[in-house]
Amino acid sequence: MTHLKVGDKSPSFSGLNQDSVIVTNDDFLNKKLIIFFYPKDNTPGCTAESCNLSNNYEELLDQGFDVVGVSPDSVNSHIKFKSKYNLKFNLIADVEKKMSKLFGVYGPKKFMGREYDGIHRTTFVIGEGGLIEKIFSKVDTKNHAQQILESYKSE
Repeated sequence: MTHLKVGDKSPSFSGLNQDSVIVTNDDFLNKKLIIFFYPKDNTPGCTAESCNLSNNYEELLDQGFDVVGVSPDSVNSHIKFKSKYNLKFNLIADVEKKMSKLFGVYGPKKFMGREYDGIHRTTFVIGEGGLIEKIFSKVDTKNHAQQILESYKSE
């Protein structure tokens, strides 16, 4: 659903993390950044995805990646979610959905015949130069770290 494509310059972003500290794209210069957008803290798919990335965080760091999660949940919700599952990376509270709209992942969705606006689960990998290297719109929530790492092995 996003308007962004591989090779595009990543939008500049900033948002409050779980510690009420502003996180920006400048914090990740000279690294590949995995920025994953997910609908809601403490839901089955979002928990599986977040835990999988956290459980593989050291390997991702070793491979030159860092990770940031983004959802429309509040800072308070992120504090509880991060603590409950011992997540090792920043979670950005995109309450006003500015980042989600910037990356083109907020929009119409359908669930059980009902249409509503929400976050489309999407992951972007931004390279050291600020260009988008990968976009995952079909996220394997239980094996997302492996899905990302495998995509780089075939290059």
